[in-house]
Amino acid sequence: MRLAVYPGSFDPVTNGHIDILERSSRLFDKIVVAVIHNVTKSALFSLDERVHLIRESAKHISNVEVDCFYGLFADYLRRKEACAIIRGLRTVTDFEYEMHMGMMNKMLIPEIDTIFIMSNTDYIFVSSSGVKEAALLGGDVSTLVPGVVKQALDVKVAEVWRNDR
Repeated sequence: MRLAVYPGSFDPVTNGHIDILERSSRLFDKIVVAVIHNVTKSALFSLDERVHLIRESAKHISNVEVDCFYGLFADYLRRKEACAIIRGLRTVTDFEYEMHMGMMNKMLIPEIDTIFIMSNTDYIFVSSSGVKEAALLGGDVSTLVPGVVKQALDVKVAEVWRNDR
């Protein structure tokens, strides 16, 4: 079985992430969306919330599994017996960052390739951090995220505003 892993913090998952997942799911027998705990980022949603939101947002894609992990990504890839890493690219800046990460992963686990999938032009400007910022400031992000994520964002924004008073 050809299994690929699509890693990310997905805080929150966006329509751009789902588009990459839909397109990459046609290339592999199974895609594992691996939600990572990124120690360099402050998360709005917990790992469990992110896993739930991705499962709900991707339930129409039959060959997708959602998981979370800590630790070295290369070790996780070995445990899953993956053959590829899926990464979405929006900009040249993304490419430069992802190229370096791909080269590091190739050094750590040479038998696994990184597959870059270009973002759909409808989502080229969409990032999780941008979605969070816009939502927290009262912007309408309903066209940028799946419906279940929009509902969860509305709840989080209300909590943040309640706690800030």
